[in-house]
Amino acid sequence: MRVIAVMIRILLGLKHDKRTIALMIIAPIIVLSLMSVIFNGSDYNPKIGIINAPINFVNKLEDNDAKVSRYDESAAELALNQEQIDAIINFKSGVPHIKLEGSDPSKNSAVIKLTQTVIQQIVPTTKPDITYLYGYENMSSFDNFGPILIGFFVFFFVFLIAGVSFLGERTSGTLERLLATPLRRWELVLGYILGFGVFTIIQATLIAWFAINVLNIMMIGSFALVLLITILTAMVALSIGTFISAYANNELQMVQFIPLIVVPQFFFSGLFDLSTMPTWLQAIGRFMPLWYSADGLRNVMIRGKGWNEIQMDAYVLIAICLVFMMANVLALKKHRKI
Repeated sequence: MRVIAVMIRILLGLKHDKRTIALMIIAPIIVLSLMSVIFNGSDYNPKIGIINAPINFVNKLEDNDAKVSRYDESAAELALNQEQIDAIINFKSGVPHIKLEGSDPSKNSAVIKLTQTVIQQIVPTTKPDITYLYGYENMSSFDNFGPILIGFFVFFFVFLIAGVSFLGERTSGTLERLLATPLRRWELVLGYILGFGVFTIIQATLIAWFAINVLNIMMIGSFALVLLITILTAMVALSIGTFISAYANNELQMVQFIPLIVVPQFFFSGLFDLSTMPTWLQAIGRFMPLWYSADGLRNVMIRGKGWNEIQMDAYVLIAICLVFMMANVLALKKHRKI
């Protein structure tokens, strides 16, 4: 009977906690739906730029569902550099020269497998000459996913720690006592962001340094730019985490927001190829902060690009951080109106 009494107490508690019940049911449904759409996406069809190639070779590529475009040499190099195509194929003296964009091993493999199959059908004794714009022949998947994982883990742990810590300030009564002072809401939010921000900067720096210098993740560009993007990612997670904590009543509810806030970030960060997904789903990815974090980190670490190429990613992350800081100020109205 005592066991049953405890069970009834738990059930009654959950009955009154409608948010927990909703998150327990809705969050798994949303995550499973995302996984279904992502993993049921169409097969990837390589995008190949042709400068000079026999017509039967081009026809064979198209018969195998490759997306083929014709370029002159300068236009092809520009398209490859801007990631509009995965490879350039140029026949010189009967020998196919393949230049791969190179930053994604899975796309490299798809292009090489397809072109070698077609070459064996057209000119079986010919061996293609393969070069890389970025990366290298034996580039590992970890080199490709490393920048994404750095951004994700920084975001995840800062979001969780900041949210739980800010929630603790509320539940302990510290926040209410601070709001009873002449301190303005924006001053309080800025103080919290800067206070937690010092820790997040240290954390982001250590994670980036460890991944590059100890785990030997591929690093071509400037470490300073990696730190910049990583720190901005941490600040975005900090501002979102503190905002979400305003709508959680306890640590359990804060953790329950992870499937709704963090998991979709993981799916849309670039770990999975969005180009094989429906257009509307690709558009959603552009609203995810981690998409810009991963894009900036990959451009620096794998492609060796500089500030000009990543500044849009940085500006978007800064804008998201400022938006959620303002949202934090507004959220504090539920505790004190000034």
